[in-house]
Amino acid sequence: MRADFHVHTDISDGSLGLRETIQVAKENEVTHMAITNHDTVKGLKEAIKEGDRKGIIIIPGIEISAYDFVNKKKVHILGYNFELEGKNIRKLCDPILERRNENSIRQIDILKINGYKINTQNILRKSVNSEVIYKQHIMAELIEKGYTDEIYSDLYKKLFKKGGICSGDIEYVDVFEAVKAIKADNGIAVLAHPGQLDSYGIIDELVAQGLDGIELNHMDHTEEDVTKIKEYSDKYGLILTGGSDFHGEYGSSIKIGEITAPNEYISIFYKDAEK
Repeated sequence: MRADFHVHTDISDGSLGLRETIQVAKENEVTHMAITNHDTVKGLKEAIKEGDRKGIIIIPGIEISAYDFVNKKKVHILGYNFELEGKNIRKLCDPILERRNENSIRQIDILKINGYKINTQNILRKSVNSEVIYKQHIMAELIEKGYTDEIYSDLYKKLFKKGGICSGDIEYVDVFEAVKAIKADNGIAVLAHPGQLDSYGIIDELVAQGLDGIELNHMDHTEEDVTKIKEYSDKYGLILTGGSDFHGEYGSSIKIGEITAPNEYISIFYKDAEK
């Protein structure tokens, strides 16, 4: 078995469509894959059907953009195998999408005011399958216009990071509410890449709220992260997951199936997916 439990498509900030993504997974001999687009459950029914056609078990998923308001840190929560309608998840996440889109439009306006010759309609075409406009869509337009040659370039840092003309983040949801929403929709709640966002300090409290697992295998995790995560898993009996965090051309060079979930935990997701 080869399970990639962290994959994004063009429904959020990935570059490939659902069918293309599943085809790539098939070519890479992936047997189980979770579609975990940011803050949306859109497209999951279609993905499951396409997976059936390709012989890949698709696990419904999401990656919720949350925040630890006590420690003032971003925290991402992965949700799996929730009810496909995702009533509680959508109620929580829909406002995030609205705020993100409004912020992206603000950023486009700022770029134009500062002399960047970009076309809003081109950006909208790039994001046509997405719920909202992402920075990756804006950067793709800047690449086409010759301002840079890659998404996460020095220009990206100059524009969007601290002090940049397009800096300024949106308001995210409380991390505990993210876990509660996933559990309310009968899903599995997993802490995403704690090594990337340094979100270890909140694990004890998240477990008390119903956290089921932690993402172990991720491109940003060091050996120290792996050891620490396994210790938390042993302490609380948490599920361990993993995945490529694939975004296509809008992300790293890691391919679908290159980083996977530990095989001993796959059946937990597969059994739930059959229900």
